[in-house]
Amino acid sequence: MIFRLDERLLFPEPDLAEPDGLLAVGGDLSTKRLLLAYQNGIFPWYSDDTPILWYSPHERFVLYPQELKITKSMRQVLRSGKFTVTADTCFNEVITACAAAPRDGQDGTWITDDMKAAYNQLHAEGHAHSVEVWEHNELVGGIYGVQVGGVFCGESMFSRVSNASKTALIHLCQSGQYQLVDCQVHTAHLESLGARMISREQYMAVLKNL
Repeated sequence: MIFRLDERLLFPEPDLAEPDGLLAVGGDLSTKRLLLAYQNGIFPWYSDDTPILWYSPHERFVLYPQELKITKSMRQVLRSGKFTVTADTCFNEVITACAAAPRDGQDGTWITDDMKAAYNQLHAEGHAHSVEVWEHNELVGGIYGVQVGGVFCGESMFSRVSNASKTALIHLCQSGQYQLVDCQVHTAHLESLGARMISREQYMAVLKNL
């Protein structure tokens, strides 16, 4: 059953989600609603031609920082000094670049103007963060997401040169700030870096124990 949200600040129980993870429709992207969603393992994912859709997958694709796999060639890239890495210096530029990045099998982007505005507000209030990767003072890669205690809920990343987004993810994992990086949706690329599926119950246990 898909629930329709109204002005009340609440969500149905996440385990009531459809097989594809769709839980609810409607509501808004206010900071309070977004934080309540993430605290309960729920996130928005929709496009300009649909209402706001809220998902809580039955399995979560996650990366434990201690399980991160860094290849020998990637370690050489990191040692080379090719990139400079910063955090929270240009959040809007990162989310804008993520929205513009082409995605295999996707026509357009789910990072709508309303989403960008909402997550910029989350960032302004200290709940959303970005990692930026620079080459010769040019922004070439990055990642952004929402922090819930010791969990980083990764929303999107981009790369304009080889290994840039991978560098951002490695920096995030090695920052010591997070017990878990929620990658949300499976990709072969993230799986090669050590990400794996866990059940919603396991994911919720991590959130509740923070």
